[in-house]
Amino acid sequence: MSLRAMEEESASEIRLPADVDWEMLDKSRFFFLGAALFSGVSATLYPIVVLKTRQQVLTARIPCLKMSASMLRTEGLRGFYRGFGTSLVGTIPARALYMGALEMTKSSVGTAAVRLGFSEASAAAIANAAAGLNASMAAQVVWTPIDVVSQRLMVQGAENGGFKSYSGGLDAFRKIIYSHGVKGLYRGFGLSILTYAPSSAVWWASYSISHRAIWARTRRHFCRKDDLRPEGKAGLVAVQGISAAVASGVSALVTMPMDTIKTRMQVLDGEGNMRRPVTVVQTVRNLVKESGISGCYRGLGPRWASMSMSATTMITTYEFLKRLSTKRQERFV
Repeated sequence: MSLRAMEEESASEIRLPADVDWEMLDKSRFFFLGAALFSGVSATLYPIVVLKTRQQVLTARIPCLKMSASMLRTEGLRGFYRGFGTSLVGTIPARALYMGALEMTKSSVGTAAVRLGFSEASAAAIANAAAGLNASMAAQVVWTPIDVVSQRLMVQGAENGGFKSYSGGLDAFRKIIYSHGVKGLYRGFGLSILTYAPSSAVWWASYSISHRAIWARTRRHFCRKDDLRPEGKAGLVAVQGISAAVASGVSALVTMPMDTIKTRMQVLDGEGNMRRPVTVVQTVRNLVKESGISGCYRGLGPRWASMSMSATTMITTYEFLKRLSTKRQERFV
């Protein structure tokens, strides 16, 4: 029996809109449409990721608006999309791995948790946390090398850089392999796991909890009075978006220091720089020496904005994608 079937049989007072689980999906449609939809999302949000990365790497503390104006003046719009082609190439397989692992884990863990006697709400939170953790770990196998290359392209043209210049993604890939071998592409892999896996677990668990709490307080405004099922899609989308923003804030605060350390390790490896922070300890020492403990939270604003907008867009797009991908195009509301 699926988690969704168990949810429908449970006597929970809060009736969430029925979910679309792994068994209901047309997998080929799910992955094809997912690649197209999330590529569009990545293109929209990429400039914020570039700003966040530059703030984490540069020695000087430059406000976002000032940095944006400077980039626009000296590099044009192109500066906000440095490394985007490389990032997009890696996003498609990484997203496919992420979505597949997420749905399979959520379905199996959720079903097991309900059978072990957890309440439906607790089972959903546990399933979402486990799914986020597992999905992120799977995706990082593909994403870390892409992240290393694309981040180096992002910081080209940075104001106090001295960063090595690359003609493109392939050139960066070749030079990293030549200088450091394959391990150079996986610089910060352990930290990536320690950053993104907990972040994903915290995000999905927070989303599950906040979604349930917000829906409990707002459902009467969006549902039919007879059975409290959604009467339209607008209210459901609004609740999903707010829940995603809340979950992003929690996740960003918890994992920001690790993300900053990871980014600096992946970018500042001595290629064209006087500094050579090749270990976690050296990276932390340099960061604290430059900016104190607050340096660990450099770029928090852009990261929270990026995560919130990305997550809000992602979750509404993701739920829409799952409904588009259901077998026989059934509608679950």
